[in-house]
Amino acid sequence: MDGCRLTGDREGISKVPAVRLDFGGEDQDTCDVVREETLTIAVEAVGSYTLMWTPTCHRAEAMGYTDADGLLGEGELSEAMALAVGFLFTEGLIGGLDDLNSIAFCPDIPSVVRVVLTDPGAVTVRRRDVVVNSSCGVCGEGEWFESLSDSLPDVGDGLMVTTDNLHHLMDRMRRRQVVFEATGGTHAAAAFDAAGQILAFAEDLGRHNALDKVIGQCLFAGIDTAALGVLLSSRLSLEMVSKAVRAKFQVVAAVSAPTSLAIELAQRKRQTLAAFVRQPKCNVYANGHRIVSAPRPEMLKN
Repeated sequence: MDGCRLTGDREGISKVPAVRLDFGGEDQDTCDVVREETLTIAVEAVGSYTLMWTPTCHRAEAMGYTDADGLLGEGELSEAMALAVGFLFTEGLIGGLDDLNSIAFCPDIPSVVRVVLTDPGAVTVRRRDVVVNSSCGVCGEGEWFESLSDSLPDVGDGLMVTTDNLHHLMDRMRRRQVVFEATGGTHAAAAFDAAGQILAFAEDLGRHNALDKVIGQCLFAGIDTAALGVLLSSRLSLEMVSKAVRAKFQVVAAVSAPTSLAIELAQRKRQTLAAFVRQPKCNVYANGHRIVSAPRPEMLKN
């Protein structure tokens, strides 16, 4: 499972009129911009969460899930469902698919996903009935940060990666970012394994959404994220790292900069954190024992 391929109708992209100004004057033109829509996740007996997101898939999609029957419908996993489940997981509302009784799209309002948890009374709710925008972060000061850290698991060991292959994987993720190529306005995330294979990929206007989509894809595919690393096109904020820690990704590698609390959380949870992963260098800020400089022959090379 490696995300969606765009079709001829350019899913995730809207065309808008624009005036281009330069030293030679002005021209009427049409520009590609990122499509922004709402997705409301209504969790029975808990609350609702409205995400600003970008749908990038255009294909037949399964539009429901139950614990007893699995995915409902003849299509593939819905991108919106992957986002919803990934968000529920990284929000701490579920620990896996076993905590879900059912998910269904509202037939009258397709931008609403209704969720029934197996045991809503057991959920510790951090926030509810909120709009989560594309750059939404979390406050990380003082006791709140300590509480967040205590609630998250340590990540395991076993994954090793070379700097060469980190750059190779980052290049491969970048080549898949077709919405970004057209608009310059999206982020991407990709989960990779010890063999250098990209197992899940997603784009979205929100960096948090892209990561949640990837985690949701892995959950539905039965892929153990605790054995994987993840690539990010964004900066490494506290919330991005906390999501990756909750999924137990062993290595997090990003194109851009980290924040101080993101580094501290990764250090505490034994997660390898690499930033500014751009040819030919990268900076390692936490637990660098999983990144080696010599190429490993078993890693995929194209």
